[in-house]
Amino acid sequence: MEQTTILNWDDPGFHRFEVLRTETGSPGVEYLQQTHRWVQHNIRPVYALDDTQPTSVTLAKSRGSCSQRLAVVVALARQNGIPTKVEGLVLRGEFWYPRFRYLRHAIPDRVLLAWPSFRIDGEWIDASHAFTSGCDVSPKDFSNRGEETLFDVAARSTITWGNEASAGCLDLSRFVIRSLGTFDSRDDLFRSYGQTLPWAVRMALEPVFSRWGAR
Repeated sequence: MEQTTILNWDDPGFHRFEVLRTETGSPGVEYLQQTHRWVQHNIRPVYALDDTQPTSVTLAKSRGSCSQRLAVVVALARQNGIPTKVEGLVLRGEFWYPRFRYLRHAIPDRVLLAWPSFRIDGEWIDASHAFTSGCDVSPKDFSNRGEETLFDVAARSTITWGNEASAGCLDLSRFVIRSLGTFDSRDDLFRSYGQTLPWAVRMALEPVFSRWGAR
């Protein structure tokens, strides 16, 4: 798989992951799960706003949003020859209300989520199916508040976004307004549809939100 501006896995910062490739052997589901765990434990979850931030920057900062942390896993998958694609999901802003109880009025009605899939042994696997095969979480158990983010819960329960490919046990389909289809990369998705917040708003809020830890 080719690099992109966002998925710039040839950056020297990615060299530390060679040990993961050695430990897991041929890259597959086990490699993706181990990579997800590494990101989960080493890249602090924050409310950063720039979905097009290069993955090398996320690694260097050791912090990132759910979207940015997912991008690191995708970049590592591509680095190791695992094809990836991404689905553009337009979600209801209310999905994030529990995290921003005092800022609800500032949350957009629609939020664009880049949700990846990986091709393993000739089959496309939704991200949550790649990270876990379990069903440890029900909709009432995941409130989208506190330290467990969407990125984290994907390691405990397969997620349903309303299509057959993503059928799982944590049903979040009620938050999906529509799917924009699949794209070869995050770059293509955000180039086609832009980001949720305008550039000026992101620049004004990023210094605070990029350091505001999920809790």
